[in-house]
Order: sequence, then C-alpha cells, then structure tokens
Amino acid sequence: MSAPAVDPLYLSAVNKIGVYTSGGDAPGMNACIRAVVRSAAYFGIEVVGIRRGYAGMIAGDFTDMTPSSVSNIVQRGGTILKTARSDEFRTPEGREKAAANLKAAGIDGLVAIGGDGTFRGGVALHREHEIPVVGCPGTIDNDLYGTDYTIGYDTAVNTALEMIDKIRDTADAHDRLFFVEVMGRDAGFIALDTGIGSGAEAILIPELKTSMVTLLETLDRGKRRNKTSSLIIVAEGEEEGGAFRVAEQIKNELGYEYRVVVLGHVQRGGAPSARDRVLASRLGHGAVEALREGHTNVMIGVTHNRVVLTPMSQTWKHTKAIDHSMIDLAEILST
Repeated sequence: MSAPAVDPLYLSAVNKIGVYTSGGDAPGMNACIRAVVRSAAYFGIEVVGIRRGYAGMIAGDFTDMTPSSVSNIVQRGGTILKTARSDEFRTPEGREKAAANLKAAGIDGLVAIGGDGTFRGGVALHREHEIPVVGCPGTIDNDLYGTDYTIGYDTAVNTALEMIDKIRDTADAHDRLFFVEVMGRDAGFIALDTGIGSGAEAILIPELKTSMVTLLETLDRGKRRNKTSSLIIVAEGEEEGGAFRVAEQIKNELGYEYRVVVLGHVQRGGAPSARDRVLASRLGHGAVEALREGHTNVMIGVTHNRVVLTPMSQTWKHTKAIDHSMIDLAEILST
C-alpha cells in the first residue's frame, strides 16, 4: 500500500475497530466485511459490527465479530450488517450520540464501507470527535475519485448486461425499438460499459449533452439499412429525464413503436462477481492496515492494480472522469 512511513510503535495502538455499511448496498460488501474481520483477527485486533450504518451507530446496535461469524458470506450479495439512512446523524446531536456509543464500546477506529455520503459522515465524526475513519468504496455507480473501480460495479454491469441480452432477443423477435434505463443518477459508467457490451445503437449518459438530432439520425440510418430492431441504453440521470421522456420524443419525431425497460434495483443484487470479491477483499484488508498505520480520513482504492490512499474529501470534491475513448468506441461500433 502506498503510504508514508509510520512509527512501528503506533501499530499496537488500535485494539478494537468498528465496521459498518451505509447508503446503497452493493454486491461485494460482505466480502469486504469478511476481509476486515479476518485481517483484524490476524493482527490481534477485535472487531465490532455496527448494524444499519449511522442509524445503528446512534442506537448502539453493535455485535462482536469473529472469523467464524463471517464464514460463508463472501459469495452473498447485500450486506449482513444491513444499511440505512439516518437524518439524525446529519445533526451534531446525532453524531455526539454515535461517538459516545463508539467510545463506550472501546472502539479505536472505524472502517466505513459505502459511497460519498458515507464518507462525509465519517469525516464529520472524526472532525468533531477525533475517531479515526478509513473508507472502502462500495457503490455500483463507480463514481468515486481515487479508485479505478468500486465494490459492486463489475457485478452491476454484468447483471445489467445479462438482462439486456434477453431484451435484445425480444427486440429482434418483434422488430422493435427498446429503451433500457440503467442506474447512474450522476455518472454514466454502467450505461457506457453495458452499452458497448450489448452492442447498443446509442448510449445516453449524464456527462454528455444528449443530441436528439444525432440520436434521430442514428435510428434513421439503421432504418435505411433495413435494421428491424434497435437498443438504446439510458442512464437514469441523463439530462432529458430518463428513458421514458427520451422514448416519447423519439416516437413523436419518427413514429417508432417502442418499449421501455427500467432495470432498477436488480442491478444491486445477486452474488458478487469474482472481480468484485477480490477487489473487496483487497480493500477491506487495506483498511485495517491503514488504521494500524495511523491513517484517518482516507479512502482505500485500487489504481493501476495498486492499493492507494486518497483523502476522503477528494473523493467527492473531484469528479471521476468518463474515458472519452470509450465514448468514441461506442459511436464507431454503432455505425
């Protein structure tokens, strides 16, 4: 792990850590929890599981975790620690309750598994109550700066692709235009990868202004080539308002018969892919090492296959850019 040198005497300072999942669930969170618990046990550190994220932290919903308590979970989707949103934690009073419970339980540091909202909460907790926090990026959107991939992204793409392949069969059988909406309120990573992987005619993402003229030309060009079915992938955060609004505009212009499919939360579920299990394991282990070395307010990520540390505040202050070469590839392959 890329990190500054640390006084070895510090390595004995962390005796008990808490681990929690917060925000939207993502396939691979359980693999990350498992890695945290077993890595901590290897170093002689106790682990407390915090159920229901920050809501459970305020309620004192804690459970002791041992290596045996995380057996047979690496392949499971969701999160055994559950997840919830907490309006109370957004207040100083709520964070004070959470900190009091953590200190009463003897917790020396936290591993937060989630997205930017989770990390913002962790930073506030450290700033106000000096509790060390290290984050593991767990979100299917893959939109956190400081890591090439986030836990759950690979599984979500493969789940979406499997569904889209089935839709393609129906589209071909009925000579029909399908608009498929995938998750991605603020980022188009899922849409871009599933669009290329499924051979979609067009991909609409929040990062790029949607040109209805270009989209109409693409569909019209396919029609002139006697193409009988088409597939448009739309990220939910696309500027025109999602798949239904885009589809209605196309119908008004070209008179196409169409169907809209919203994949929704199916993309969050299911057994994590091998890539997500390995990534989650590396990140969970890295978080324990970071706490042992005295780091706080950092996210563990993997860039260019190396485990790295990024200040948590940078993960939401900096925008993770879409690879424009992939956009160019999608346009070329759709012609």
